[in-house]
Amino acid sequence: MSDDKTYLGLDIGTSSVKALLVDSGQRVVAEASAALTVSRPHPLWSEQDPDDWVRGVEEAVAAIRKDAPDAFARLAGIGLSGQMHGATLLDAADKPLRPAILWNDGRSFAECAELKRRVPEVETITGNLVMPGFTAPKMLWVAAHEPEIARATKRVLLPKDYVRLKLSGEAVSEMSDASGTSWLDVAERRWDARLLEATGLSLAAMPRLVEGSEVSAHLSPTVAKAWGLDGRKIPIAGGGGDNAASAVGVGATEAGAGFVSLGTSGVVFSVTDRYVSLPERTLHAFCHALPNRWHGMSVMLSAASSLAWIAEVLGREADVGALVASAQSFARSKAAVASAPVFLPYLSGERTPHNDAEATGMLAGLRASHGADALAFAVMEGVAFSFADAVDVLDAAGARPVRPLLVGGGARSDFWGQMIADVTGLTIDVAQGAEAGAALGAARLGMLAAGAGPVEIICARPPIQRSFAPDAEGAALHAPRLRRYRALYPAEKAAR
Repeated sequence: MSDDKTYLGLDIGTSSVKALLVDSGQRVVAEASAALTVSRPHPLWSEQDPDDWVRGVEEAVAAIRKDAPDAFARLAGIGLSGQMHGATLLDAADKPLRPAILWNDGRSFAECAELKRRVPEVETITGNLVMPGFTAPKMLWVAAHEPEIARATKRVLLPKDYVRLKLSGEAVSEMSDASGTSWLDVAERRWDARLLEATGLSLAAMPRLVEGSEVSAHLSPTVAKAWGLDGRKIPIAGGGGDNAASAVGVGATEAGAGFVSLGTSGVVFSVTDRYVSLPERTLHAFCHALPNRWHGMSVMLSAASSLAWIAEVLGREADVGALVASAQSFARSKAAVASAPVFLPYLSGERTPHNDAEATGMLAGLRASHGADALAFAVMEGVAFSFADAVDVLDAAGARPVRPLLVGGGARSDFWGQMIADVTGLTIDVAQGAEAGAALGAARLGMLAAGAGPVEIICARPPIQRSFAPDAEGAALHAPRLRRYRALYPAEKAAR
């Protein structure tokens, strides 16, 4: 219909800004992206110029306006998602004082311990371990190493919220992204004054908090005019951190719903209707992007990237599909599986359940008889075992997901999906075309804020294409090997 309203989802990622324009039926009208670069001036550092995010949004929106001018002119709502944890430090005029320190910056390890010394109950308040990636320890690092910048800091924003500031003139954040700062009381969904004071800040430096589906601000008249929307009052939703927005994008909105992301890294995400936490096992306990919802999240650092690694080692990176097929053929022999190597996928350290950046990968039980098929099988199985650990952590916290969706590049392999179901005990669904799409989740939040419909309609789960139910025979085959797998990390740690 010519009068069909449209909604814009903006995802401020690390490598790119993505923009997605959908109509009221959530059909994709246009999409565009703009590349971003990361600066690494010193070991462990990872930074970006905040204004690059704004330029990326301008570039992506310009491309969408060019592709679909009439549809863009009917814009009725905007949602934001983005990379979490980034420290964007602003002066009294809301100008960046230095490059933003990103989620994957590791310089503030010592400051994590210092924050815990200053506020011993920090993990009880926030529900999470204090990690170098989180925002609060970065502020302590700046205070120690760049004191003049710390003194000049009048406001701290997360990446997507800096974009919101530039689009609307208002400093606002929302619960899911704020959960990753180590400043939020996650159970009460509010900033904690003690934690702010411990990092040299006050509530005045923090953005106002809203729920992700609420109106946070409106597009400023200046931006609206530049976008050809002069005179229109376009609401901007609170939005969400990237994983929470991705969950909204695949319909994971009710307690027990969730997803298993088999991408470069691995994530098991489970929605709860109450606050749950288990920081001692590196569970991320965050607010969801919807009111009265939280989520537990287990994160593994090397999932599909482990398969890419072994393919490159074997010289098979151009033919990963054939390598997976050989692993599947190998697995048809129970005797071969029983004597296969066991793989520990900690190629880049590990998050859940160990929180150990120094953890290393391992192939145990190698024999001269093992070929590429055995190695590929072992790697895929080791990643499945890491998901078993992830699910066990969620289970222990009372947040075990029910029929999560399998998303990410690894979802293309039915063999891998069935293996993960067997070792985790989860029934896992695959939806046609479902991806953990943060930009779609942002657009859906924009629809909710604009009053386009209720959550159950706007955030519907996509139709299920196929499912993987745990197979008792497969589970029994992997069980002794899972026990061997779980013995490897303590041995590796003790040998360091």
